[in-house]
Amino acid sequence: MKVLRQLFGIYIHGSIHVGFAVLCLTLMTLHMFNLPFDIVIAAFAFFGTVAGYNFVKYESLFRLKKYISPQVKIYAVITILSGLATAISFLMLSRAAQLCGIAFFGLTVLYTVPFFPNRKNMRNWTGIKIYMVALCWAGITTLLPLLEAGVNITQDVILKFIQRFLLVIILILIFEIIDSKEDDPTLKTVPQRIGVRNTKLVNIGLLVLFYCLEFLKTEVDLKQLAVNIVLVFATGLFTIFATPDRPKYYTLFWVESIPVFWLGLVLLVSAL
Repeated sequence: MKVLRQLFGIYIHGSIHVGFAVLCLTLMTLHMFNLPFDIVIAAFAFFGTVAGYNFVKYESLFRLKKYISPQVKIYAVITILSGLATAISFLMLSRAAQLCGIAFFGLTVLYTVPFFPNRKNMRNWTGIKIYMVALCWAGITTLLPLLEAGVNITQDVILKFIQRFLLVIILILIFEIIDSKEDDPTLKTVPQRIGVRNTKLVNIGLLVLFYCLEFLKTEVDLKQLAVNIVLVFATGLFTIFATPDRPKYYTLFWVESIPVFWLGLVLLVSAL
């Protein structure tokens, strides 16, 4: 059991789970636009997420030469291997997809590394974190695979980008509710500014908006509407039951499993 707990900890804190979440959203995009599975896009999305998230979480330990625990050394190995896989898959992308990937990688670097005065990065800018993360997720999981496939940026593409952006914000707000007691007050996260109850109301409103955008597509898919109502209901429950006293794995595992759950539902309904 101890070994299983250690492996699970590496799976979560080594960002492998969040990598699968981003991969599932990328595969959702391919499915929604009737595109074939693309191993290069899948590899770039998964390994790029693992490398990017670990870089954000652990680079300061190495940069500031702090104590490096054996676990963090394992995460460093995972990050290096993932970075190599990301680089290889990046070289196999089209020029348009490469430019898209560079743009969002640049945002990740600005978000993490202190280029600005007082050695601060964009992560320290009040209220910007939620939008930066949502923008990167939405871009990598919608725009990049569609650019790689040569799909034109149409109304449906823009709607999917907005929906993905909203979904990621919704998931982040659940994280912020859980972390509201521990977050630095200077970050001024949404729960810190408007309270947990009001944050939950905002999340429910965003879920309604997310669902209603589906009706603006050029062709409304009834199966997708059915799947999305289940997704909205499940995410709504996670929002309602989120409290600052919940354990970290409420978000680190369960909330980050929502994209996996969504893709599974879509594939199940499509097979019927």
